Amino acid sequence: MIARLDAPDYDRWAAQIRRTGGCRQPINIRGTVTHVDPATGKRLHTYTTHTEPGGILRLPCKTRRASRCPACAKTYRGDTYQLIRAGLIGGKGVPASVSEHPCLFVTLTAPSFGLVHTRREQGGKVSPCRPRRDARPCPHGRVSSCIARHTGDDPQLGEPLCPDCYDYTGSVLFNATASLLWARFADALRRRLATVGGLRLCELRQHLVVSFAKVAEYQRRGVVHLHAVIRLDGPDGPPSPPPPWATSDVLTTAVQGAALAVSVRISTTAHDPVQVLRWGRQLDIRPITTNGGLSEQNIAAYIAKYATKAAECFGTLDHPIRPLEDLDALGLRDHPRRLIAECFRLGALPRLAELRLTHWAHMLGYRGHYSTRSRRYSLTLGQLRTIRMDHVRQQEIATGHLPLFSDDTPLKVARWRYVGRGLPAGDAVLADALTGGSVAAVEGVSA
Repeated sequence: MIARLDAPDYDRWAAQIRRTGGCRQPINIRGTVTHVDPATGKRLHTYTTHTEPGGILRLPCKTRRASRCPACAKTYRGDTYQLIRAGLIGGKGVPASVSEHPCLFVTLTAPSFGLVHTRREQGGKVSPCRPRRDARPCPHGRVSSCIARHTGDDPQLGEPLCPDCYDYTGSVLFNATASLLWARFADALRRRLATVGGLRLCELRQHLVVSFAKVAEYQRRGVVHLHAVIRLDGPDGPPSPPPPWATSDVLTTAVQGAALAVSVRISTTAHDPVQVLRWGRQLDIRPITTNGGLSEQNIAAYIAKYATKAAECFGTLDHPIRPLEDLDALGLRDHPRRLIAECFRLGALPRLAELRLTHWAHMLGYRGHYSTRSRRYSLTLGQLRTIRMDHVRQQEIATGHLPLFSDDTPLKVARWRYVGRGLPAGDAVLADALTGGSVAAVEGVSA
């Protein structure tokens, strides 16, 4: 730390750290960027990392996981918020008239795989977990009843009342097929809308487009459920209104029917019975309005919050787990440890090889992306990042760090080499202090 503070290039190093936004594991690269006039071949401008502290340029890791890098996850969360909100009320290139299109906030839940401890609250009063007067012991000798009033941070929440009765196989397979269930739900939704409009499915796109944005959330019991914003547009997307018959009530009825109609049939071995996986009975459908009720700010913030979270919030790890690792040595609770062990067991079966359960064991079988959108919902993350890069480039030109070229765009030749990631311990303490870390946090890292 002292050596870094006394270094003559400390100011430039501090500027790099601030530019990364406080990234915990910045990407370290070396190289050069040369701007060449394509007509004459003359070199116009050259940037090299040789003049940077340590000959390294530090870039943010841009991960979405808050458990790995809170700073980069905050940026990802903010971008997701802007994307979702633009698809609800317009902005960022999306017309404001999109707020008049039928739009619903839909929650697709998972079915029950066994009784788990839960927290029930009504009118500000916490009710007993699962009280039963005539509760009988299960085949394993455990009583399926709990009269405790769990707190919000009780580690027992989500744990099965009887782990031996809990359907770990069904839970893992549901996570593994949740993306397929969503795809079939979207197809069924389009078919039902086409039926209401008196159209064939191949003709629906000429009259109506279903746009959506969804995010996956892990429940305490370790299964995912999906939150989705579903909107109806005209054939040209957000700029065009849907046909008059495509109303919020029609969309609600179509969502209800599609959620009940779809299923996935799967069997672990040739001799085992086929399991039929469906969405849970709890289907939540709410209209999104701009004049009270469920507002676009609440929806955008809710989806953005879960876009940076994953199974590690449930109690697993945020990196892949090898099958030969000792699960008992990882410090996991019993319930997630059993789910991971079930992923390894099922992943070794040839019939389920395509699910890649062994690779996705740390995600409890779920292998889909957490935040996805249809093409015409709004703009993309790439477009948002391009806007941000253009803004930074204009600032660099205004402050004299980059030259202002003529109208002819120069040819840019870049050569980069990856040389590692992260910061030394002393640099990490200073970086935390520079980007707003508390004194206690700095002292803790120093210790």
